[in-house]
Amino acid sequence: MGKTTGFLEYERQDESYEKVENRLKHYKEFTLPMNENKLKDQGARCMDCGIPFCHSGCPLGNLIPDFNDHVYKGRWKQAAEILHSTNNFPEFTGRLCPAPCEEACVLGINEDPVSIENIEKNIVETAFQEGWIIAQQPVARTGKKVAVVGSGPSGLAAAQQLNRAGHLVTVFERDTKVGGLLRYGIPDFKLQKDVIDRRLKVLVEEGILFETNAHVGMNISVERLKSDYDAIVLCGGATVKRSIPIKGAHLKGVVQAMDFLKQNNQRVDGINDFEEELFAKNKNIIVIGGGDTGSDCIGTSNRHGAKSVINFEILSKPSEGRPANQPWPYWPMKLRTSSSHKEGVERFFGISTKEFLGDKDGNLKVLKTVEVEWIFKEGQRPELKEIAGTEKKWDCDLVLLALGFTGSEKTLAEQFSLEMDFRTNIQASTKDYMTNVPGIFTAGDMRRGQSLIVWAISEGRQAAHHVDAYLMGSSNLPLKGEGDLPRV
Repeated sequence: MGKTTGFLEYERQDESYEKVENRLKHYKEFTLPMNENKLKDQGARCMDCGIPFCHSGCPLGNLIPDFNDHVYKGRWKQAAEILHSTNNFPEFTGRLCPAPCEEACVLGINEDPVSIENIEKNIVETAFQEGWIIAQQPVARTGKKVAVVGSGPSGLAAAQQLNRAGHLVTVFERDTKVGGLLRYGIPDFKLQKDVIDRRLKVLVEEGILFETNAHVGMNISVERLKSDYDAIVLCGGATVKRSIPIKGAHLKGVVQAMDFLKQNNQRVDGINDFEEELFAKNKNIIVIGGGDTGSDCIGTSNRHGAKSVINFEILSKPSEGRPANQPWPYWPMKLRTSSSHKEGVERFFGISTKEFLGDKDGNLKVLKTVEVEWIFKEGQRPELKEIAGTEKKWDCDLVLLALGFTGSEKTLAEQFSLEMDFRTNIQASTKDYMTNVPGIFTAGDMRRGQSLIVWAISEGRQAAHHVDAYLMGSSNLPLKGEGDLPRV
């Protein structure tokens, strides 16, 4: 795989970025692609390690050494076939996945790992540019109809796989456009929406039907789905946002991050009619939450022209390198600095928000915090302890709560009479993804809770296999790591 001595000859290289002062002027993607020869060198770094732990690190089981080898040898079409055999949408994962495969790369034990994610992105972009990705309708139709609720990555993956099996698939999306969080949660500077539309065009040509402004359980009855479809796949995500139960949380200016990000994506898409304008220009912004969503809020606020941007994280500052208790090939909880962080932000760790203070008109003006430390005792849950004398007030006009999600909404579970777990995920068998109601399946964040885009696609693919088997008695759709027929 790759060049036998490639990992000794070539250092890791990643895509470069537009200068900060230039990219803050727009919402387009700002990575600068590498030339083909340099990409081949990166593919050559894949070291024929014998046991490719990257396979186990990837929730999709992508055949990473295989497509790296083809890139090294300039066989881009073969690389695209292998990549698409396990991943329906590598243009999404190649931009958005945190790349657990790279943390599991054998080369990463003592060197920089292979730049798998960047190679993946360039494979699929080459495939689109060369016209290799075209609609492929099933050879025959089964006559079975499947409803997929939710058009995020898990719903789209399930829909494409089930369509390939010959079923008639309709995807129901409650928003005005298809894509779920890809469309309305991920900023355009990380994923331009024409990238979604390009893939949707293929899905439509393959025969998948889409109904938008279709909120199942609200303006689309569950009785319609149960009567009109032979199986239902719920892929509505984990959309209940975590709140912060402290004094002043009701003030104007205390905003959920996803509301802020969705509105900006709509604004970029040409929509400007909002009941409440959520805009950061000339404001002191504080983002609470140190994950990817918080990072997206930072990048968006800087593009708005915020006066200042500060980021709070209640956890202690992680180490720069891999922690000793998280050895290779496990995913390490280490300090991660995104491109948005580099655009301008002050980051504070081990800090807890105590209260929001406003003016007489109910507008947020001040935020009160205290520094905290975590006490770890063997066999017990970590204890959060405030540090006396560290209270502080911060001027603030807009707080963005990037605190994650607590689970899925209850509407579908209640109307379909589905069981939920204590985290309000819809319960489904790990064996076949079916809920307690025969013929109703669930996948993605709605089943497993808030997770990664790569897990969502994997879940959609896995669920599709089991739905197909339920409808037909058996299924030729692949499970994780088995690979599919070439699609390019």
